[in-house]
Amino acid sequence: MNALTHDAFRHLPELRDKLTPAEQSALRVTPQVLAFWDERARAQGRPADWRWSDRQIEASRQAALGCLDLRDGLWVYGYGSLMWDPGVHFAEIRLAALDGHQRRFNFQTSMARGTVEQPALMLSLEARAGCCQGLAIHLAAERAEAELEILWRREMIRGAYRPVMLPVATPQGDISALVFTSNPSHPEYVGELPLPDTAAIIARAAGVMGTNRDYLEQMARQLAALEIHDDYVAQLLSKVREIHGG
Repeated sequence: MNALTHDAFRHLPELRDKLTPAEQSALRVTPQVLAFWDERARAQGRPADWRWSDRQIEASRQAALGCLDLRDGLWVYGYGSLMWDPGVHFAEIRLAALDGHQRRFNFQTSMARGTVEQPALMLSLEARAGCCQGLAIHLAAERAEAELEILWRREMIRGAYRPVMLPVATPQGDISALVFTSNPSHPEYVGELPLPDTAAIIARAAGVMGTNRDYLEQMARQLAALEIHDDYVAQLLSKVREIHGG
């Protein structure tokens, strides 16, 4: 399968209307979308090196996956916006658990949902005790290379992650999946801030793609749809709503 179809959702039919189709995704970073982002960055007065160059992005992909055999496709682990807006055509989607990691709002961004004056906080994966519940998204072999290229531009636009292949558990069996984990050496990495400080930033930040709060709300809605409870997300959302008065 190479599109969002009934078969792709055979394990999670409740998600069929809760994921943005690839053709409608603003996060499907084709060369045309990337050119638009570059134009917007210039209009905002950002330097030419606001993002990694195409050469840097491709070099990072080759470094991480250059020897990987894609004849069986590729599994990608989603724990943040990939859970509701993957931006790629996929053949299958499953519940997935990644041990030894937890989602945290641990890096800041002045793009998308923040500004230079009021950066937003975005999710990444911290290596720590516990388990992160998310989704495994399968890119079919015949489209894996093209879809991976699009995904890589999105996730590695500023080199904020460390892409690695990790074992992931799913109800249908264990798999190896591409995971975009935290990159503590990146200048925008801030680590795990105290919950009240994190909530205060998320409550106020907004950018060209919407508010930081909307991102958190969408995360919470998708977890609820999957009947996944995440204490961190629940507590953070409660504090953000307190700041906004409900």
